[in-house]
Amino acid sequence: MANTLNIVQAVNQALMNELELDKSVVVYGEDVGLEGGVFRATVDLQKKFGKERVFDSPLAESGIAGTAVGMAVTGLKPVIEMQFSGFAYPAFNQIISHVARMRNRSRGRYTAPIVIRAPYGGGIRALEHHSESTEALYAQIPGLKVVIPSTPYDAKGLLIAAIRDPDPVIFWEPKRIYRAFKQEIPEEAYEIPIGKAKILQEGEDITIVTWGAMVRDVQKAVDLIKNENISPEIIDLRTIAPMDRDSFIESVKKTGRILVVHEAPKTLGVGAEIISIVNEKAFLYLEAPPTRLTGFDTTFPLPRGEKHYIPTPERIAKTILEVVRY
Repeated sequence: MANTLNIVQAVNQALMNELELDKSVVVYGEDVGLEGGVFRATVDLQKKFGKERVFDSPLAESGIAGTAVGMAVTGLKPVIEMQFSGFAYPAFNQIISHVARMRNRSRGRYTAPIVIRAPYGGGIRALEHHSESTEALYAQIPGLKVVIPSTPYDAKGLLIAAIRDPDPVIFWEPKRIYRAFKQEIPEEAYEIPIGKAKILQEGEDITIVTWGAMVRDVQKAVDLIKNENISPEIIDLRTIAPMDRDSFIESVKKTGRILVVHEAPKTLGVGAEIISIVNEKAFLYLEAPPTRLTGFDTTFPLPRGEKHYIPTPERIAKTILEVVRY
């Protein structure tokens, strides 16, 4: 049986599935219980599973992450929500010092099966600390997995895989496309492997690597240049850490060109890591300089500046043409 759902509904269904199937799963965070979260991703979960398994926390991100560590090492599987990814900074000490290190610190005696969820990214005309793209911060921390879905189907399958993973997973949900479109999704639980990218479109002329909300913008950009006789290969990375390196290395060996598109700032971003890997593993196949199209090295702007910060389909299309015609 299948339902037609958007991303936020797919997240809700994934949580519903796992709460039903696994009594050790608990869901909590700021406004997660009674109200169902700011974006209603957890709506009705408390009503169905009760206040002991789905509940509101104090407005204290460090406390949310810290209590999850204690729960995890004693047999529970906490799925915690930071109201926005930009609110998670007070929890950094707990995430870096304890969540990410538990397996190594205990030499495998304990693991930390924690999922840290949050809406992330810009594009909804929000205020300060509501629009950051922070995937690179977490991807550099050993012991953490970082997952960012781009479709409802992937959101459900990746979240279920994250909850079932014995190690901690940062699960950033691109809020700009929470309700942008719907897909038919199985009602029953299913997993999409963490660490496996998806080739959305095969091509011969350029490899385009992206993830999250930027996937749709890349697809729109490719549609804008459909009459230019260019054949792009589009890869949705899906998992930032561990990264599916083979997906884009093999693609670049075929196309000879690579463009990485992401919303986060350019300097020391995930795009820099991808290009470094390509230079190490596929340098002799390159026919043009590896290129990044990203956000700027500034704090994310207030609403009137968003359209100038986030790469648009028009800017992406222009950059594709520049790389192919180099």
